[in-house]
Amino acid sequence: MPRGSKSKYTSKQRRQAHHIEESAEKRGYSAKRAAQIGYATVNKQDKGGKKAGGGRGRSRSTSSNSKGGSKSSSSSRSSSSRSSSSRSRGGSPAAHVRAGRKGGRVSRKSR
Repeated sequence: MPRGSKSKYTSKQRRQAHHIEESAEKRGYSAKRAAQIGYATVNKQDKGGKKAGGGRGRSRSTSSNSKGGSKSSSSSRSSSSRSSSSRSRGGSPAAHVRAGRKGGRVSRKSR
């Protein structure tokens, strides 16, 4: 079997890889890179290709399901469409809380 052959994948794994490939192409990746992403994701989830044994008792990782999205920018709304209060606040929602403790530890009074 030549390297890169997809014969060792089940039809379900091929179908999943194809769907992941389509979404990667929508996000702007080339067709070749999208195919790599699709099969790499299936490999990560199922720990490789076809395995002997029934359909029960095999764990499946879904950690890669929450990743992805558009490559363009981290914020979906432009700064002009957000309210002025959310524009002025920087970074994460807790950034304003952390701003008061830039020094690190809070010093205690000595007795």
